[in-house]
Amino acid sequence: MTTQIPEPVASLVAAVNGHAEDAFLDSFTADGFVDDWGRIFRGRAAIDGWSNKELIGAQGTLSVYSVTADGDEVVVVGDWRSNYANGLSRFTFAVDGDKIASMTIREG
Repeated sequence: MTTQIPEPVASLVAAVNGHAEDAFLDSFTADGFVDDWGRIFRGRAAIDGWSNKELIGAQGTLSVYSVTADGDEVVVVGDWRSNYANGLSRFTFAVDGDKIASMTIREG
């Protein structure tokens, strides 16, 4: 376990922490999705609508505590702080080449 985040997840986390909406959205594959506690947001428009309220639009930041990588799966656990929600969170990413196929958010 480490805090060194592999690409493309590192760029996505930097985009979130830098509140760079386009860079965040560009991190996903065309059919990529976010699974936020069972709520699924598939495709750029859906992810953007969700993010505008609950992620980047909520001025969120993630302080990374740990990172594990196994093949095309990267798990980042950290302290999430925003104007929408706060707490220890686990972000599981499915990587597809240089893009994110999915980001699943659960309790850390």
